[in-house]
Amino acid sequence: MERSKRVLVAMSGGVDSSVAAWLLREQGYECVGVTMKLFGSETAGREDGYPCCTLDDVEDARQVARRLGIPHHVFNFTGDFEEKVIRRFVDAYERGETPNPCVDCNRFLKFDRLYRRAMELGCGYIATGHYARIAEDGAGGFRMAKAADESRDQSYVLYPIPREQLAHTLFPLGGLTKGEVREIAQAQGFVNARKHDSQDICFIPDGDYLAFMERYTGRRYPAGDIVDAEGRVVGRHRGAAGLTIGQRRGVGVSSSGRIYVCAKCMADNTVTVGPEELLYSRTCTARDWNWLAQTPSAPFEALVKTRYRQREQPAVICPEEGGVRLEFRDPQRAVTPGQAAVAYDGEGTVLGGGTIALVSRG
Repeated sequence: MERSKRVLVAMSGGVDSSVAAWLLREQGYECVGVTMKLFGSETAGREDGYPCCTLDDVEDARQVARRLGIPHHVFNFTGDFEEKVIRRFVDAYERGETPNPCVDCNRFLKFDRLYRRAMELGCGYIATGHYARIAEDGAGGFRMAKAADESRDQSYVLYPIPREQLAHTLFPLGGLTKGEVREIAQAQGFVNARKHDSQDICFIPDGDYLAFMERYTGRRYPAGDIVDAEGRVVGRHRGAAGLTIGQRRGVGVSSSGRIYVCAKCMADNTVTVGPEELLYSRTCTARDWNWLAQTPSAPFEALVKTRYRQREQPAVICPEEGGVRLEFRDPQRAVTPGQAAVAYDGEGTVLGGGTIALVSRG
C-alpha cells in the first residue's frame, strides 16, 4: 500500500484511541497500532503501579488491535518520558511554576519521538485519540481547530505540534462526541468500551505533587513562611514547590474569609496569600511560542485561554523576540507561569501557543 495511506496509531489501551484506529481502518488506511511504555514504578520512586500505561492497558490495546486485524507494537520511551516530562515537571515546580505535563508529553513524545518513529516505519501519518480537528486551510496548508464537541476539546494541549506536521497528523475523533465514541466501541465489542477516562496526571494519580517530587528527588522541601500582601507572617507552608497560584485548599492558613495563593518567591521560600482580587491581571508574556498559522509581524486581536477549562478571552497578541506579550481586554484570574496560553481565531482555529512566563498583577 502507498506510503500516504499507512498510519501509525497511538493506542493507549483506552476507548478513544481504539475507536480512532477503527475509524481509520474503515476509511481504508493501513493501520499500525503502537502503545508507548512511558514509565515504570522505579522511575517515579514507587513500588506500586499507576492507572495508565500498565500491563492491563497494553493488553487492552493488543486485544483491540487483534480484533481489528492490525499489527500492534510496544515502544519503550521510558527514558524520554523521564527526561522530557517528569524531570521538566519537577524542575518547573522548583522554579515556582505550575507546568502542564500533558503539553510536554505531546511536544516531546507523541509529536516528536513517536512521529519520527512513524516516518522511519514508512508511515505517512500519525494518529491519536485526541479530540481536535485538522483540515485544509484553503492556501495549500493545514490548520488545527477545536473539536466539534467543545466539552471534550483538547486543542489546548496540542498547540506544540509543529505546523509542518499538521499535514501528517490525523485526529479521527474530532467530529464526534464521547457518547458516540463509546457507542462505536460497544458495537464493535471492544474490551475497553466502558473503561473509565484517566483524570489525573498519569504519574501522580493521588494528586500529591509535593510527595511525588520528594520521592523522585530523594529530598524534602523545606518549610517556610506564608505572608500576606503587607509581608506579615500569617502561617507556615511545608514546601512552596507544592503550591500553585490560585490555590485555596490545603494552604495551611486559617482566615475568616477566603484566601488564595497569590505569589511564590522560591529564592526566599515564601508564599504570599491574599483575597481573590489579588489574583487578577491583564498582561503576561509567553515564551517558546509555536505559530500554527501565519506568523504575524504586528499586534493583532484574538481569543486566548490560559487554563484548560477556561473559555477563550479577548486579547491583543504582541509578537516579541522569542515569544509574545498578551494584553487582555478584561482582567484574568490566576494566570500562572508554567501553564499554556493558547490563541484562537473566532472560528476555533488554533493560531499558536506558548508557556506563560511573566505575569503583571494588580
